[in-house]
Amino acid sequence: MSISAATVDRGFWRRLVPPTPMSRRLATQSILFSTGEGAFNTGSAVFLTQVVGMSASKVGLALTIVNVAEFLLAYPAGRLVDRLGPKRVWAATTWGRAACFLALPFVGSFEQYLTVGLFFAVFGSAGHSSYQAYVVDVLPRKERVETQAYLYSALNLGFTLGAVVGGIALATGSLDVIRWSPWFAALLMAVNGFWITRLPAAPHDLRVRSGEARVRPSGPGPLRNRGWILVTFCLGVLWTNQTLLNVVIPLWLVEATDAPHVLLAWLFGTNTVLCIFLPAYTSKGVRDLRDAMRYVWISTAFFVVSCLITMVTHSTVGLVTVLLVWLGHVTVTGAELFVSGASWSVQAELMDPQRRGEYQGVGDVSRALGSMWAPALFTFLAMEWGADGWLVIAGIVVAASALMGPSLGMATRFRDRHFPLDQQPVVAAADAAGGAAGAAAAGEVTGPAAP
Repeated sequence: MSISAATVDRGFWRRLVPPTPMSRRLATQSILFSTGEGAFNTGSAVFLTQVVGMSASKVGLALTIVNVAEFLLAYPAGRLVDRLGPKRVWAATTWGRAACFLALPFVGSFEQYLTVGLFFAVFGSAGHSSYQAYVVDVLPRKERVETQAYLYSALNLGFTLGAVVGGIALATGSLDVIRWSPWFAALLMAVNGFWITRLPAAPHDLRVRSGEARVRPSGPGPLRNRGWILVTFCLGVLWTNQTLLNVVIPLWLVEATDAPHVLLAWLFGTNTVLCIFLPAYTSKGVRDLRDAMRYVWISTAFFVVSCLITMVTHSTVGLVTVLLVWLGHVTVTGAELFVSGASWSVQAELMDPQRRGEYQGVGDVSRALGSMWAPALFTFLAMEWGADGWLVIAGIVVAASALMGPSLGMATRFRDRHFPLDQQPVVAAADAAGGAAGAAAAGEVTGPAAP
């Protein structure tokens, strides 16, 4: 029996569409968010230097301060999410970001931008924790990893659309257009906030409304869960594939190879396309923590291969260099795709259902500790040590993967010791409510229809 090409094509394209009404609504939210963010980020360098009037060094200082503030706020933001409910905080912080974008055209100095940037940090920390807590809380367990893969694709699609909008604004050559371009992001954020309010309440939101969430959860919190801290730290190290992707390989291409600089556009274009179309496929094999560990090693293998391929391009010439640099970028994209699936499984399986916001906050801090040093260290190793430096970079990630196994064991034992007796019934209730929310979304449209 043969299968026609048309049938295969229909199956391929259908697979790219989120399979449930709830996942489609969440994907629409992801596109709204990332289109607005992407539109501003594309022209942010021009906005900050030529509109606001800051020097490049002051831009770097301001962004560093904002990043440190967001890092410091991650844990208290997570606790706030648990207290108030993820959906409420998520919507409020989204509108807060809209207000920040509305304020940007009126910013005219370093101090003013830093003030707005610190508000971005507050809303960013609480928004990220509430988003992650809501997604895990509202979905049935069997749908969590698959749905987050679709959301990852939707985010990348939105960033691509935003880059097109931002590119059009830059192409006008008008600083007035650039000055007022943040209002496009503000509009999408405002719509996004409304869209979030129309999503079903997650089980934790319902408990907050009943007053139950004001009772302090029993048992130890995430700061005493050393396994969780180590697991998320190791994931932070594994996510340094983004440093390789966005910083080290581009610098290596410019400084250490004879590849044309225009190749950078093709590299990032390839990464974007792969991250739009492949997550729904690469995440299919993740069903439990054992699969997550397998994905960790697959991601590590891609990372190491990328290092080995890229380091030899210092000695190649012409088309060979171009092909090898491109292949190095493709393989590090493979590392990104597979560690994504592992990360989503860890979030779904190892967070206390009554403390998801707090767990997310602690996870954000430990992941940052696992990766914030990478741009400086990896750049130094690659550019100053050459081939030896690339081997050390690969070795760091292999070491993190080796530590991941026993760390997962510690986190699993902690979960089995402290969650099952008084938390496992909550998991079951949450899953049932999540399934009910998805069914309600399928049978009754409570918000605006997806485009």
